[in-house]
Amino acid sequence: MAQGVPEMSLVDPKGLMREAFAIEGITPAECRSIFLDWALSLPQGVDAATAMRAVLADVPAQHAAHPMRAILSEGLSSATAPRGRRGGWAGRGRG
Repeated sequence: MAQGVPEMSLVDPKGLMREAFAIEGITPAECRSIFLDWALSLPQGVDAATAMRAVLADVPAQHAAHPMRAILSEGLSSATAPRGRRGGWAGRGRG
C-alpha cells in the first residue's frame, strides 16, 4: 500500500468494497447503492476522499472496467471539486 494511504481494514471494515468488486455482472445502480452504504459507514475521523483513494489503490488491475471503479472515481472528483458560491443568507452578503 502506498505511503499515506490507509489500510483497507480501516476504510472498508464491513468489506463492502471487497464484496462489490467480487460480484460479476453488478450494475452501476447497484454500485451506487453499495457506495452510499459504504460511505455512510466510514469510521469517524476517516476522510471520504482518502478512503476512496485507498480503495482505488487496492483494486486489482483485473477490475479496471468494473462499474464500482467509475463510481469511486466520480465520488473522488465530486469530493475534491471546488464549491460554487454559497447560497441563502451567506451568499447574499450583509446587505
